[in-house]
Amino acid sequence: MGVVYEAEESAPVQRRVALKLVRAGLDDAHDVLTRFDAERRALAVMNHPGIARVLQAGTTDSGQPYFAMELVRGLPLTEYCDARRLSVRDRLLLFVGICEAVQHAHQKGVIHRDLKPSNVLVTDEDGVPAPKIIDFGIAKALGPQTGEPVAQTMRGHAMGTVAYMSPEQANHASTDVDTRADIFSLGVMLFELLVGELPVDPAKVGVYEFLTRLSSGDTRPPTPSTGLAQASDTGARIAELRRTDQRHLHRELRGDLDWVVMKAMHADRTQRYDTANGLAADLRRYLANEPVVARPPSTRYRVGKFVRRHRVGVATASAAAGVVLFSAVVATVGFVQARRAERRAAQEAEAAQQVTTFLVDLFRESDPNAARRGAMTARELLERGTRRITTELADHPELRSRIMQTMGSVQASLGQYGPARSVLDDVLRVRERELGPDHPLVGETLSALGEVARDRGEFDEADRLFTRALAIRRAAFGAQHIDVATSLSLLATLRWRQGRNDEAETLFRQALAIDSTARPPGDPRTARDMRGLGGVYLSAQRYPAAESLFKATLALQERTQGSDAPDVGTTLNNLGSTAYLQGRLADALPYYQRARRIMERALGADHPHMASIANNLAEVHWKLGQYASADSLFRQALALKEKTLAPENPSIAVTLNGLAGLLRDRGQYAEAEPLYRRALALREAALGVAHPDVAETRRDFGELLRRAGRVGEARRIEARVATAR
Repeated sequence: MGVVYEAEESAPVQRRVALKLVRAGLDDAHDVLTRFDAERRALAVMNHPGIARVLQAGTTDSGQPYFAMELVRGLPLTEYCDARRLSVRDRLLLFVGICEAVQHAHQKGVIHRDLKPSNVLVTDEDGVPAPKIIDFGIAKALGPQTGEPVAQTMRGHAMGTVAYMSPEQANHASTDVDTRADIFSLGVMLFELLVGELPVDPAKVGVYEFLTRLSSGDTRPPTPSTGLAQASDTGARIAELRRTDQRHLHRELRGDLDWVVMKAMHADRTQRYDTANGLAADLRRYLANEPVVARPPSTRYRVGKFVRRHRVGVATASAAAGVVLFSAVVATVGFVQARRAERRAAQEAEAAQQVTTFLVDLFRESDPNAARRGAMTARELLERGTRRITTELADHPELRSRIMQTMGSVQASLGQYGPARSVLDDVLRVRERELGPDHPLVGETLSALGEVARDRGEFDEADRLFTRALAIRRAAFGAQHIDVATSLSLLATLRWRQGRNDEAETLFRQALAIDSTARPPGDPRTARDMRGLGGVYLSAQRYPAAESLFKATLALQERTQGSDAPDVGTTLNNLGSTAYLQGRLADALPYYQRARRIMERALGADHPHMASIANNLAEVHWKLGQYASADSLFRQALALKEKTLAPENPSIAVTLNGLAGLLRDRGQYAEAEPLYRRALALREAALGVAHPDVAETRRDFGELLRRAGRVGEARRIEARVATAR
């Protein structure tokens, strides 16, 4: 019926609007003009933040009617929820707002008749989702209207979108369509919002077969929990988009939400909710753990709801009753246990006192007055503590290993990979001997050793350590524990560095699914996992997805950790790389510069992480033609990497390749050639001949040889690229 443009209003208010006109060729059809006018009048009487507003109406110079509406820059409902991975609770809260907007339209005497996700656009207003209902093109007035009468449903034609249409809309002979038709459409939308699929897809059944069933009331839709169970191939993905796993999502849908959705979608409209407010009220009851109207009442059901609403009170009362009932038994058994606990507490107190004394003495040594020297650095303090702990806590191997685990992890964070490995190897031996090979604390040490091996570029060793740690944690804690999520994330990062992006993406998504349910909001580990997934997108050249995820991560980290946290610096570095790879050098430079300031202040100028940022800055200066500063930055990065990383670490090849390219562009071919050869050897050994990074070095090296007039050698190098592909 209509066509919509984005337009600009210049007076009396300058703003962007959505301008709707009758589609060319239809402006002489009486029914179309009448329906267009009906939409305009329907929107004009409504004033609700959840409905796009009419701002102005009129006709063009040629007599073509139009009206200007509020311009909504949003995503369709389901796309928005999936893009932001909204939980079931957040989706229901958003849907309640949509119901309220529909209720407003009904109170104004308007039935929408084409409610569907694409007609509900969702925007972010101050970080809060704001839905807007659009397109009242086939709306129906409930009562008498001023002016021309609203056109009736065209006899012999079903009005609306088939998948979301109510049975009474599908019945061609019926003109008796009331507000409950919109309730049915809301039920279908709610099903799709929860399950990720339509209850019945006309494309699978056949449109005419679907309409025949629908008009006869023989819809036979599954319940949401059944629909999820039937989506066996995509169920895990559907659950992940709702920040949970398939088992928990099925449990959440089964019961109240099944009843609510099926009541809204009932083929008999007298059995549906009478109003959109009624549907919204039942959803609010569900969210508040109150009995829902859609479900038949029973004593057991109401008691269950009461218990969930008053968990603390019920638990307290139950505990009191249990104490009274079992007091005699507890008194006897408790006496024995108390004596044992007393002995354990005394042992723990003695051990804790030893640890306290050890730490106090250790930090006292860093006092410049006591030591008659300058303040001791963190590295010196760690070295001295490591030497002392082996003798002073020799009689407490578990306590010694606990402290040394922390020291080893801190040394790794400071970039001291050699000392960290030595300390952690000792911890692993002690814990395996004292606790057994499958104890969770053994998994903790294996994970820390794996990080050291990964950061040094020893990928095979890291793989062995991470895989064993993951198996221990799953066996000890189950599949949904936060330590399992940490192991999945560590393994995902390793897979990403190995160039195995598909595996890395799967592992990061598994970790994030656990994060969403097991970690508190704003947990730094969740933000790191988000950033890790963004890194996978970046490697796969999915630049918009990567940039969006990095920005979401940055906002979360700045809100929860502060603007100068090292994690913020790492994310800024990633944002710089995203802009750089898209050729936006002017955007990349400030990201890198801010990241460098944060990381240098937090970690020191000689930390291994600083090499990556220096390398990235060098790349930007090189592309901007600032060769002198680029040369200095490349050489700083290379010196730092060679000092702190294993000689075979492919990260060294990144800087070698960049420096060689800079020298090539400056005409220093003889100096560039051995750098390319070394970079190529490192990358082939670590990543395999078919890896994209290896292909990059071959191409760049081939370009050098061509410029040097050695075309035959260049062709042989480039032919090896094609063979590797």
